[in-house]
Amino acid sequence: MQTTTPEDVGLSSIRLDRINSFMEDLVKDNRLPGVLTLVQRHGKVAHFGKFGSMDIAAGKPMQEDALFRIYSMTKPITSVAIMLLLEEGRLNLFDPVSNFISAFANTKVCVGSSTMGLDLVDQQPVMTIHHLLTHTSGLSYGSFYDSPAEEFYRRSDNQLQRETSLKDLVEKVASFPLVFQLGTRWRYSMSVDVLGYIVEVISGMSLGDFFKERIFKPLGMVDTDFCVPPEKVNRLAQIYSSDALYDIRPVPPAYIPGIRDITKPTLSPLGGAGLVSTLGDYLAFSNCMLNKGAYAGGRLLSRKTVEWMTANHIPASLMPIKMGLDERDHGFGLGFRVTTHLGQARRLSSVGEFGWGGLANTYFWVDPAEDFIGLMMTQHLPKLPYTANDIFRNLAYQAITD
Repeated sequence: MQTTTPEDVGLSSIRLDRINSFMEDLVKDNRLPGVLTLVQRHGKVAHFGKFGSMDIAAGKPMQEDALFRIYSMTKPITSVAIMLLLEEGRLNLFDPVSNFISAFANTKVCVGSSTMGLDLVDQQPVMTIHHLLTHTSGLSYGSFYDSPAEEFYRRSDNQLQRETSLKDLVEKVASFPLVFQLGTRWRYSMSVDVLGYIVEVISGMSLGDFFKERIFKPLGMVDTDFCVPPEKVNRLAQIYSSDALYDIRPVPPAYIPGIRDITKPTLSPLGGAGLVSTLGDYLAFSNCMLNKGAYAGGRLLSRKTVEWMTANHIPASLMPIKMGLDERDHGFGLGFRVTTHLGQARRLSSVGEFGWGGLANTYFWVDPAEDFIGLMMTQHLPKLPYTANDIFRNLAYQAITD
């Protein structure tokens, strides 16, 4: 990848080299298998790093065009798809979800349980697209234990897979009680998978085809898809996990959470977690967001739409938002986390900086105030106790000299 002299964009070469030392140590100590890192400022790549292996057993070094399961970094792309439809007047963010998926008209809210079963009440207010975009919909992933409704997700895990049609999957989720009343809490959830199906319903296209025609082709994202075709399988990075620190091991396809074998076509393109992508493709998407919807030769979204998406939409009464018991240091917009207060941030940032990450430790951020983008791609589960992306951010920001 072509890089510029860091000093030409207000960065220190010596300070940026700390990223290389840190990543090399992670690989050497067997904490991560292989990593790609990138830092861009003022439209120029000032740092590109390539470390370790994309397949340890095969002795295959990490390569620039490696394909990564980006998991929840799919969510911002699905959110952009929804906003494309909004700009065409085909939906409003405060439209009821049941206008597009009738099954949600019958979805109840769990407010407790007794020996007689769950205590269920009607939605009040009704679920809207805005609730889905901001994760205030009452849906979940089944990862928590504070509501009996969570058990529905855990019991149905085998039915929520790539062999199930997206329509069937979403209607199954609509049959689960909500874990709280609409708009009263924030919970990370399958909301964006539901949004992906709404894109299909409104557009009359599969989610994969809509992404390709409306987002990937304009941005030149030639390798991003819901399935890796045979001719690209040799570029797919092996995914790893650990029983303990310094003890990584490969994960067989049948045990890869959610998406399983990404080399097989899926009937259920998950708008919340299903894509595979490359560092270069996601850089193109990040640049489009940094440039407020514009790209070389055209415009994907209007400036006003991107500004709306990257503003905090979570009211003060719901802050701080939590992932389980973990209080987060950010707000949330329409598809992105958003830094709202520097004094509450746990890592170097700017107010208005936005981004997200994926389950296998892929990560990106966009900082309009510093005209700055950071990207990290690896394949390791789980995210905790690893803090590599936080340290990578700090090492990128500390290199700023102007």
